[in-house]
Amino acid sequence: MARHTITLIPGDGVGPEVSEAARRAIDATGVDIEWEVHNAGLDVMEEYGQPMPDHVLESIRRNKVAIKGPLTTPVGKGIRSVNVSLRRELDLFALVRPCKWYPGVRSKYSDVDLIIVRENTEDLYAGIEFQEGQPDTHRLIDVIGELGDRRQIRKDSGISIKPISIGATRRVFEFAFRWARANGRRKVTAVHKANIMKHTDGLWLHVAEMVAKENGDVEFEDRIVDNMAMQLVQKPELYDVMVMPNLYGDILSDLCAGLVGGLGLAPGANMGDDIAVFEATHGSAPKYTGQNKTNPMAMMFSGMMMLRHIGEGEAADRLERALAEVIAEGRDVTYDMKADRDDPTAVGTSQVADAVVARLGR
Repeated sequence: MARHTITLIPGDGVGPEVSEAARRAIDATGVDIEWEVHNAGLDVMEEYGQPMPDHVLESIRRNKVAIKGPLTTPVGKGIRSVNVSLRRELDLFALVRPCKWYPGVRSKYSDVDLIIVRENTEDLYAGIEFQEGQPDTHRLIDVIGELGDRRQIRKDSGISIKPISIGATRRVFEFAFRWARANGRRKVTAVHKANIMKHTDGLWLHVAEMVAKENGDVEFEDRIVDNMAMQLVQKPELYDVMVMPNLYGDILSDLCAGLVGGLGLAPGANMGDDIAVFEATHGSAPKYTGQNKTNPMAMMFSGMMMLRHIGEGEAADRLERALAEVIAEGRDVTYDMKADRDDPTAVGTSQVADAVVARLGR
């Protein structure tokens, strides 16, 4: 059996708890993994002066595969998202977020099995922003006016710039079609707002259509993003793999997670040409830090995706079956998966790991 060296970033907030639970479950599959553990996030700012130290990035580049717990991004504090910076620094251009329903999950929906592929490097998350009131912002407003835009931007505006390029769009759609084909998926849907943003989302749609013509064995269609949101609520069974720019992908992946039980069950994989970083979709939930309360299954399902990526498909299948059994039984699950969130029989993060590991050991 081959040994795999994998970078593990525990994260902050509830990250260390769910990461440890996921590591226990992954190790219980019997796959030979040497873990390189490195800390990142707000907890290392004082020591390293940045939330994602260089040696952590070097570890990921060396090992090509990493799994990370959630990392906190303060709201309105001027600190860029560590997750966004990580994706940009390593050129992890495609974020794959599966949303799959498992029997036993309490939801208004069943048999949902959707994949969101989110372009990770451009759109409004590219971080090209100009702060309100600054000289550069005023100069930009003046330049835009001089270029002939008759709709004068207010001087007290902050500005974000939304870049969407041919190159980045083409590669994420090429990735999505490859992924669909490799995983037996039937259809790719391009999500956009090209009816309004004709030179950004319009470009996105045009490139998607060109790539679709090169991949005629996979069905293709497009949807305007607001209609897509309604369609997902009304008839999610009509969709399969959906590809969308960064912001829409962030929003609609949470919507899809809600269809299948919530963020506690939503995994993710950030994919580049030769590097992959796996993570739960949910945030760091600092108010629950150290309480042994958070659902670790999103991290465990991310570990399942990681095992498939490194060629350990049989182990990934066993981990998925173990998780499905725990969910179906409904006993050893956290409060968010109970019919009553105050149910005293709800277990903690580590107890979920105990139950999954026990099933893997049978």
